[in-house]
Amino acid sequence: MIEEFEAERPRLTALAARVLGDRGEAEDVVQQAWLRLDRTATGIDDLPAWLTTVTTRLCLDRLRARTPVPVEDVELPGTAPDPAEDVVLADTVGVALQVVLDRLPPRERVAFVLHDSFGFAFDTVAAVLDTTPAAARKLASRARARIAQPVPGDRLAAWEVVDAFMAAARGGDLARLLELLAPGAGVTADAAALQAGTPERIEGRDAVAAFFDGSAHAALPVLVDGRPGYAWYHRGEAKVVFDFTVAQGRVTGIVFRAAVDVLAAVRRRSVTPAAPPSSEEQDTTTTEEHR
Repeated sequence: MIEEFEAERPRLTALAARVLGDRGEAEDVVQQAWLRLDRTATGIDDLPAWLTTVTTRLCLDRLRARTPVPVEDVELPGTAPDPAEDVVLADTVGVALQVVLDRLPPRERVAFVLHDSFGFAFDTVAAVLDTTPAAARKLASRARARIAQPVPGDRLAAWEVVDAFMAAARGGDLARLLELLAPGAGVTADAAALQAGTPERIEGRDAVAAFFDGSAHAALPVLVDGRPGYAWYHRGEAKVVFDFTVAQGRVTGIVFRAAVDVLAAVRRRSVTPAAPPSSEEQDTTTTEEHR
């Protein structure tokens, strides 16, 4: 049984990650599914289907736990007939669209991901959600309508773009870096930053992504003149600031800045707006140097 489960683990993790939008949480859910399987005494005729149902329901529980007040299923005005047979929107899900997915009611989100992203028939989706195929089809259709017509506010905030960019840089996720950069993105530097060893200019999305790919491990989140940015720290002091320009949910430019007045005004920030940096983070000392 262990071998069969391990064969299914990559698929289950991918499914849970798409539903939850968090890889670590997805791995935790899949492990919970294994524990349930290990405790199951009755025979299972179709293990992949059983694991899919259990994993998805665990995801649904987590999505519901994120929402203190249940979201009522309300028919959207002008919702078109289900076009799922003609087009699969999930292939176009990007960073900004993930924000929209995060705002969907849990059942709509599960129905959309199971059907549009992973190709499950509505009979299967209905069984997972304990509803009818017609109701499952309607849930997916509602989700699709919300996603197809995002409002401007659904774009990632500047701090989300900046933090996602730096996470991709550290993780060596070249594809994500390219996704977060505008086509004409470039990097420049002030005179002080040049003296610190930064490049003078990098032009074009591909070149910028290649430069940051796998780098900037010593950079910490800061505020630069009130804007979200990052700074390379050495022995607890900011040495070079990465000043981002963000438009339409993408990075259009980065300026390396190291002028004394700029560094003096830098303030540490948390990667999430709700949690201020801890004293331990503020006293971070590192000898790593940015590439």
